[in-house]
Amino acid sequence: MWISELPYLGVPPAPRRLRTLLAALLLRSSHALETLAVRLDIVGAATPAPDPLLEFYAEAGAREGALYVDGLLLGRITGVTRL
Repeated sequence: MWISELPYLGVPPAPRRLRTLLAALLLRSSHALETLAVRLDIVGAATPAPDPLLEFYAEAGAREGALYVDGLLLGRITGVTRL
C-alpha cells in the first residue's frame, strides 16, 4: 500500500503532507540502504579471510616453546616440546 492510498484520518492538510513527505523519504532511504547492504554482503562473501598460519618451535637451537601466528611471536609455552 502506498502512502497516497492511505485513508484520510482527519489530520489537517499541512501536517499530513509533511508526514507523507517524510514517509516517502524514509521508504526511499530504506530501499537505498537495503541495496547497499546487499552489495556489501556480496563483496564480503567473495573474499574470505585466510586461515591464520600457526608455527610452533621446540627444536634444538630454536627458541624453546615459541608459538608464532602469521609470522609474529604470540608467546612461549614453557615445558612443551610438541603440539
